[in-house]
Amino acid sequence: QVHFVESGGGLVQAGGSLRLSCAASGSTFSINAMVWYRQAPGKQREMVAAISSGGTTYYTDSVKGRFTISRDNTKNSVYLQMNSLKPEDTAVYYCNARHDYGSTWSATPFGSWGQGTQVTVTS
Repeated sequence: QVHFVESGGGLVQAGGSLRLSCAASGSTFSINAMVWYRQAPGKQREMVAAISSGGTTYYTDSVKGRFTISRDNTKNSVYLQMNSLKPEDTAVYYCNARHDYGSTWSATPFGSWGQGTQVTVTS
């Protein structure tokens, strides 16, 4: 089972920046797609950004142009640089992995959910 430890969250004013980090266990990190999710109070968990094993990136529309996902396979880590933060970005942020088959990914993440890291953006 793959485990994740997220860090880097905090309290920031609107327009500010944060950089989230996620450290993953397991020897197969480099062949998996990595995904950042977030869950706001009273809402379902949603995908925010993803990066394939080959480095292709995907973003939900609400964060395009503001967030950047990256990965370092030598450190089994994935990062989320968040700029121009808005109050609606307030949530607990999680990372997880999905199997990367090249043209498709597994529909659901397969790792154990970590504790997440809280991001709070004030107006």
